[in-house]
Amino acid sequence: MTGVLASQRIRSLIASGAISADPAPIPAQIQPASLDLRLGTVAYRVRASFLAGAGRTVAERLDEFEMHRMDLTAGAVLEKGCVYVVRLMERLALPAGISAVANAKSSTGRLDLLTRTIADGGTEFDRIRDGYAGPLYAEVCPRSFSVLVRPGMRLNQIRFRTGEATLSDAELAQLHAREPLVDGAPVISGGLGFSVDLRPGEGDLVGYRAKPHTGLIDLDRIGHYPVSDYWEEIRARDGRIILDPGAFYILVSREAVTIPPDHAAEMAPYLAMVGEFRVHYAGFFDPGFGHAQAGGTGSRGVLEVRCHEAPFVLEHGQVVGRLVYERMEERPDMLYGAGIASNYQGQGLKLAKHFRAG
Repeated sequence: MTGVLASQRIRSLIASGAISADPAPIPAQIQPASLDLRLGTVAYRVRASFLAGAGRTVAERLDEFEMHRMDLTAGAVLEKGCVYVVRLMERLALPAGISAVANAKSSTGRLDLLTRTIADGGTEFDRIRDGYAGPLYAEVCPRSFSVLVRPGMRLNQIRFRTGEATLSDAELAQLHAREPLVDGAPVISGGLGFSVDLRPGEGDLVGYRAKPHTGLIDLDRIGHYPVSDYWEEIRARDGRIILDPGAFYILVSREAVTIPPDHAAEMAPYLAMVGEFRVHYAGFFDPGFGHAQAGGTGSRGVLEVRCHEAPFVLEHGQVVGRLVYERMEERPDMLYGAGIASNYQGQGLKLAKHFRAG
């Protein structure tokens, strides 16, 4: 069998010691197709982002780049614009044939909190080689808001797979024919393309732009912070907006997306040649996202957009990213949104769970 490992297989990896942690993993970390990773007790402020590199450990590189370290036990502030490395509570001893890929959780991405996973000997962020045995670290760089963190907080997640799990364009077209993946004609090229919605069905609110000078966000406080203190509303009456260089936006896809229970997906950037911006790809789409069996009727994809060097006109319906679908090794024993308190099932334009209207 090849494919992404389901929740029940993740539990078996924990039981066998292939995934271990101190303290031991808790049930709430296990998602339909991924495992949430927890921050440890120490954050290292470093001069620059880095990879361990072949034959080297992250601990060795920390000796080169560490500026100072902070105890997170009582809570500590990670400041906007700084780079930190935090050893995670989890470590791996993967069997041969199993590799892993990590990504930021949805709420992490919606806070513009750049979070990537580093492993010993790693030459890429967020990629864990087949059979890897060793610790895991999170690189955390707050880009819009300073944040208060504590040990055990879950900013990123890891997905395990055997063999080649990605669907080809032909397989993706066949899947859409059996079970529609979007509520319209699919754009299939290196995945399922999705476009930006700048003509909402009601009103003219199309997104939010992060304010440049804001207060601290305690990541444990849910539904606490007034939206207006941290975000400016973006409105459009003619189906287009101009992105400002360096600004961070929350927008929404025009398409309502479905992830069937025996598949998973990952958001990936579109071609850089289409404009001076990128859609931040923060997270996985779990089996059941937007799916009727899990209480969904198609869910919009929230787009985390950062403009680069020049102002750029973004227009309604412009393709800005793609979903890369993968087959599951087996159907998970839990689905996104189906009784597991998923925050974004059936979502439209939605900020991170930390904010409330006001």
